[in-house]
Amino acid sequence: MTLPTGAAVTLASVVARPTTASPAAAVLQSGGSPLDPVLAPIYVLLELWSLLMAALGDATGLELLQYGFMHRAILVGLCIGVMAPLIGTFLVHRQLALIGDALAHTAFAGVAVGLFLNGVLSLGVSPYLTAVVVAVIAALLIEVISEVTDAYNDVSMAIVLSTGFALGTVLISLNAGGLAVGINQYLFGNLATVSAENAAILLVLFGIIVATVALTRNQLLYVTFDETAAEVSGIHVNWYNRVMVMLTALVVVGAMQIMGVILVAAMLVVPVAGATQVSRSFTGSLLTSVVLAELAVLLGIGFSYYGEATAGGVIVLVAVAIYVVAVAVGKLREAHDDDGAPELDGIDADDGTARSRDTDI
Repeated sequence: MTLPTGAAVTLASVVARPTTASPAAAVLQSGGSPLDPVLAPIYVLLELWSLLMAALGDATGLELLQYGFMHRAILVGLCIGVMAPLIGTFLVHRQLALIGDALAHTAFAGVAVGLFLNGVLSLGVSPYLTAVVVAVIAALLIEVISEVTDAYNDVSMAIVLSTGFALGTVLISLNAGGLAVGINQYLFGNLATVSAENAAILLVLFGIIVATVALTRNQLLYVTFDETAAEVSGIHVNWYNRVMVMLTALVVVGAMQIMGVILVAAMLVVPVAGATQVSRSFTGSLLTSVVLAELAVLLGIGFSYYGEATAGGVIVLVAVAIYVVAVAVGKLREAHDDDGAPELDGIDADDGTARSRDTDI
């Protein structure tokens, strides 16, 4: 089996031989990295997760659960299914849906920085860590440009997006022999290249995002729907705006592993857009978007594995199909509600009050 043109690693090279080594053992065999002591407890969790997935694979007979790289890909996908709509719900209601694209392109520059440093200086730093740093800086720049120049958010996003992508292309061109090949997996995503270290970094990002949203939910909600009232009530609006864009940067980098730079922003928007069609409250929309995102990720990973296609593209197509179904369900619900709405009579000429056949209005 081979992946479509553009994928950096063929699935055949991994599927041809089942891996039984634990994530921790695989890290040790690879020579380790400076982050290993910090990530050691998470490697243990990855090992337990791998054992659970292997047992589930034995019980169900599913081929994709027989391989260690798929265990990590599924875990990363499940985390993305929570993180992306968790942040995307706030972004969509603030009409900042395109910020994901801007930060994805700057994260691409961060990956290029990491690959360049590794190729030229042999530092051995993870490109995902450099992507996190560059994406967070870019997120803050978007807010600073908007505040200092009074420019609209889309202007600052366009400036940062262009700068980030330009930086990435320049770094690649400076060392085209080594970077051009390695960059493909970050552009398109790849299930087979989710390493134990990258999965561990994703879990750290997941914990930071979920904890931050849990602690600041009320403030973020207030700022999302009425910045003026939030500021009057004493909430530091600019600070919480920066928190939101930094969290978005973390989600983008985390999802980039299997979605790729080109498609990563879709998971911030599409499940949330589908959830708004069938939900009637902010909390309901948030929870529904998580369910839709998880469904898209799991189905997308399964279809891409058995269909030998790029995971990111399949996941997005599944998410869009779910969105179409959600729109249809929402329209049917509206039609049903309209049909069941109580009919109002005219105004009573005797007392000037409106009368209705349904007294429960």
